[in-house]
Amino acid sequence: MGIVEDYFPCRHKSICLALPEGSLADSAMIGWVRLKVKGNKGDQITLKFAEVLDKEGNFYTANLRTAKATDIYTLKGEEDEVFEPHFTFHGFRYVKIEGPKTTLAMDQLTGVVIHSDMKPTGTFSCSNPMVNQLQHNIQWGQKGNFLDVPTDCPQRDERLGWTGDAQVFSMTAAFNFNVAAFYTKWLGDVSADQFPDGKVPYVIPDALKGAGGATAWADACIIVPWTVYLSYGDKRILERQYPSMKAWVEYMKGKAGDSNLWIGGTHFGDWLAFASNASDYTGATTEKDLIATAYYSYSSGLLGKIAGIIGQKEDAIKYTKLSEDIKKAFIQEFVTPNGRLVSHTQTAYALALSFNLLPENLKPIAAGFLADDVKKFGHLTTGFVGTPILCKTLSATGHDDLAFMLLNRKQYPSWLYPITQGATTIWERWDGQKPDGTFQDVGMNSFNHYSYGAIGEWMYRHVAGIDIDPEQPGYKHILLYPHPGGGLTNASAEITTLYGKVGSNWKFEGDDFVYEVQVPANTSATVTLPYAKAEQVTEKSQPLSPSLKGNMAQIQNGITLKLGSGSYSFRYPGSDLKAATTEYKAKKK
Repeated sequence: MGIVEDYFPCRHKSICLALPEGSLADSAMIGWVRLKVKGNKGDQITLKFAEVLDKEGNFYTANLRTAKATDIYTLKGEEDEVFEPHFTFHGFRYVKIEGPKTTLAMDQLTGVVIHSDMKPTGTFSCSNPMVNQLQHNIQWGQKGNFLDVPTDCPQRDERLGWTGDAQVFSMTAAFNFNVAAFYTKWLGDVSADQFPDGKVPYVIPDALKGAGGATAWADACIIVPWTVYLSYGDKRILERQYPSMKAWVEYMKGKAGDSNLWIGGTHFGDWLAFASNASDYTGATTEKDLIATAYYSYSSGLLGKIAGIIGQKEDAIKYTKLSEDIKKAFIQEFVTPNGRLVSHTQTAYALALSFNLLPENLKPIAAGFLADDVKKFGHLTTGFVGTPILCKTLSATGHDDLAFMLLNRKQYPSWLYPITQGATTIWERWDGQKPDGTFQDVGMNSFNHYSYGAIGEWMYRHVAGIDIDPEQPGYKHILLYPHPGGGLTNASAEITTLYGKVGSNWKFEGDDFVYEVQVPANTSATVTLPYAKAEQVTEKSQPLSPSLKGNMAQIQNGITLKLGSGSYSFRYPGSDLKAATTEYKAKKK
């Protein structure tokens, strides 16, 4: 198995992988098979495509629904013939070949992988091989689904540009690849298909012919442009998309009315959240009204911030106030005086905390409820809405041990469980394939569905420690703050920005903690050295220079330094840091 050649069909950057007959490809792939064949005129060869085999090793296509996933080639009878389709593509990992009268050799089949022309920009790796496989799966799933539009899945009879999937994954996407042009084009489609009343369709392009207006999905029209702005620092995307953003917030305002609560409506809620057959616990159901109102407040506040950036001063004041008014209504409607939410779920608390929807005195209480729920179950219970913000919220509220526990978990439901089952991309469901080898509901069971891969953002920003300063976006000023935990002994990330490469590489080396960073030209950075004491820190084996000390500040449990461009290598005793980042151990029942 290996890279054979570069190929550019239909303006999509492609990579070709040798795909032996009936064999397991390195990863689930999107594209087609190029067939080299020789035979009699009129002979037919049929290629059928599947993502998985069943537990008996049989070709499994039930989850493709009505998609035929089949190519049929009729030979011309010439000496050498090459066939590859020009009007379709497939999402597959296995190929079933029927019809050839002679056995095909390996070099007669080539897998052609296609995706939109996105340059890779980010890498992440760590000391846990399974987390590294997760990162591979995230990136490979993004390639497979970023094909002209951000499809939810590439294999079955769907392939639609679902807005919710695009929204929750957008920042992870921008770490992995340069998606500025890709999202700019797609956001133009969003504006084009948005309705005069501001409603945003569920999918873009609007193949569902008018169905739309769901929070967390439609909010892509605001959150994705904001992500592009943060990642690349070009406010033109905000200016171009501003009418679309404003129209969506006004649509929500019309639905909520004077109460500032969006009650009712057609929403997807916390799609595919944890479900159970237990009689005393049917599953983690978060009220759709709570989610809708939370997003109404968040998007209104984001719109106010964007309005200020592009010079719409009156709108900045108007929508910032609207967001605060919604927050007050949210507290009154969904929060008890003691900080408990009416939906006592991980998703509800993660939304309320990450969207700043709680009064200051109740935030620690709500964070405690969230942590207690994670401890109680020992796993996540979140769906498409809660999963992307769960680890971020736990870490931000002082529960890093629980966030790392969720990352490291190998049993269902978890990010690593599919990897124990051989996954090479992100699944639509936490248990698309069950431990006994059987499959989930054939009506909705994609094995290449990138949404849950949004954990990648937390891996880059928190674990490895590369973050964006929203006051100086596009990595003009970089925040570098590593967070060891979960038993990891090292983690490394690199991002190729418009200014050059940003690097963040930490490791425990003997009794020391070593942190190496790279700051590109024409930028600056603030680095945080957790649990460091200034007198114990060296930089390239030398005591901190006067210039570094002059830009140093003591913080709780560490120090910060202001850095100019260049490469730095910090080292200091790591015993305090190791002690502070011990793994979470669940109490035995």
